[in-house]
Amino acid sequence: MSHPAPPSDGAPGTATPSGAAPALRRLLDLLAGGTAATENFSEVLAEARRQGADPGLLAELDEATWLALRVHRTLRQHRRRETELTALFDTATDLAASRDLDAVLQAIVRRARMLLGTDTAYLTLPDEAAGDTYMRVTDGSVSTLFQNLRLSLGDGLGGLVAQTARPYATPDYRTDDRFRHTGRIDAGVLEEGLVAILGVPLLLGKSVIGVLFAADRSPRAFSPDEVALLCSLAAHAAIALDTAKALADTRAALAELNAANTVIQAHAAAVQRAEQAHDRLTDLVLRGADVAEVAAELAGLLECEIAVHDAEGHPLAGRPAAPQRLAEAVERSRTEGRSVRHGDRWVCAVLAGQEPLGSLVLRGRPELDDADRRLFERGGVVTALLLLLRRSVAEAENRVRGELLTDLLTAPGRDPAGLLARGRRLGVDLARRHLVLVAETAPDGRARLAGAAAQYLFGQRAPAGSRGVSAEHGEAVVLLLPDDGATSPDAAAAAAAERLARLAGQPVTVGGGRVAAGPAALAAAHAEAVRCVRALRALGRAGDGASAQSLGFLGVLLGDGHDVAGFVERTLGPLLDYDARRGTELVRTVRAYFACGGSLTRAKDELHVHVNTVVQRLDRVEVLLGRDWSHPERSLELQLALRLQLLSDSHSDG
Repeated sequence: MSHPAPPSDGAPGTATPSGAAPALRRLLDLLAGGTAATENFSEVLAEARRQGADPGLLAELDEATWLALRVHRTLRQHRRRETELTALFDTATDLAASRDLDAVLQAIVRRARMLLGTDTAYLTLPDEAAGDTYMRVTDGSVSTLFQNLRLSLGDGLGGLVAQTARPYATPDYRTDDRFRHTGRIDAGVLEEGLVAILGVPLLLGKSVIGVLFAADRSPRAFSPDEVALLCSLAAHAAIALDTAKALADTRAALAELNAANTVIQAHAAAVQRAEQAHDRLTDLVLRGADVAEVAAELAGLLECEIAVHDAEGHPLAGRPAAPQRLAEAVERSRTEGRSVRHGDRWVCAVLAGQEPLGSLVLRGRPELDDADRRLFERGGVVTALLLLLRRSVAEAENRVRGELLTDLLTAPGRDPAGLLARGRRLGVDLARRHLVLVAETAPDGRARLAGAAAQYLFGQRAPAGSRGVSAEHGEAVVLLLPDDGATSPDAAAAAAAERLARLAGQPVTVGGGRVAAGPAALAAAHAEAVRCVRALRALGRAGDGASAQSLGFLGVLLGDGHDVAGFVERTLGPLLDYDARRGTELVRTVRAYFACGGSLTRAKDELHVHVNTVVQRLDRVEVLLGRDWSHPERSLELQLALRLQLLSDSHSDG
């Protein structure tokens, strides 16, 4: 229906008939109320027709109704736009006031659902780690399957929006073939009951960082205004996400700065502490402190217990550790060039280059931070310096004392008083009792043996006021060890052979002389030790250590003292004691057995007893002397002891 333009104000014919006034007032009331429906305006014109208004009045009311509807639509659009702007303003306020991303996104989705009047609204975001997208926020959803739906990139209406960076709307999702349907997505949409869906991208520049959706459970065509409104809300959501990411990055950067600052402060403190520790340890070295003092200082710095061992695992300071368990950890530390953890302890090899000088063992700190570990290792360096200094001094002193030892062995009777005086000046009291050891090895290892002997003396714990001496003499190395009163020549020789072999890296044969005091007696003990070394080589026992006392009848022949009684006692003692206690005749039986060439029959005739008695006595001899008593080498010693015992008894009777 065409509507003529309303007449201008004041023109002829503009007077309004009195019958039209109530109808016009009704139209104005509807406009003023702001809640009237479109049908209410048409009712005014219909009522005038029912009352029989003249055609002129009806035409005027028709024009007035058309104008009122235009005003009503304009006002309604303004109110809706005002509501949308208010919602957008509230969303912007949320972004400015809130630091909770979840709360902001939830408010955006709720407002989208309210403003567009849809059954549900939701927002999806990409999961870069999983390579898909997921439901970040939903409002109005009733399906758990839909709320936990994950979409592969490019699938569904959301995939189309993300790929094209443009809004898309579908009045009926299930029949729309513009995007790729998948069973999982369609099942979620079906369970939620969605039909009409509008999706718009969340854009940052040209990048799509998510998709905002509004959806109805009945067919619906979304207007351009609704699409624009949802795009505005999506822009706010994109800002919220970008702001949250910027805040997260800022917090992470602040956390990294704080962590770096903490590390720097800790490092500075560690450096300062290390400098102080270095100064204290260096001061100890300059003051001539020993290894025990350095260990005590290091233990105080690290608040723990420190023990020091030499290269053989023998303790130098602190509570010792088991050498066999320590060796593996020391080797690991030497190989790695750092201290290593060993059970509840820490072990650091003490090295001079690649030469092992000893080790440090730390107890009481199962965990060491890097700064304390470096401090522990610095203690190992200082300990190595001390051990090297001590060894250098000891080697220099030993060379001077070695000249004394050479003069002593070459001409002991030339100037005994002068030798004693020289010894006292060098810290060697030749008037005290000493053990004399002679060590030999292969010719190509003699130089290593001399160094090993000096190192061996360096590690020895001698009685107070005395020092050991070593020197090359002839084709051997001679060691003069202060007698501690507890170690026999035989035990000292065996221990020296074992350790010198480890230090020299090859077999070493050691002969032990008797304990002696004074130049002449020491020279005689040296001659006895030389004869022992030769006897060990002759017996095929190169690499062993022994003294004349342990060589049986050979010791009687080699020893200057010819200890016949001692040899008889060591060889026949168990039989002599048994006969004395029980009144038996085991010694006489053994003598008869050897005299009869090992024949039991002839021995029983010699003894005038039954052969079973001889067997029983010899069984007792085996229990007392061992199963090898009748073997050739052992039987030779027994026969010699029996002869010497018989001669000794005859001499006593005479």
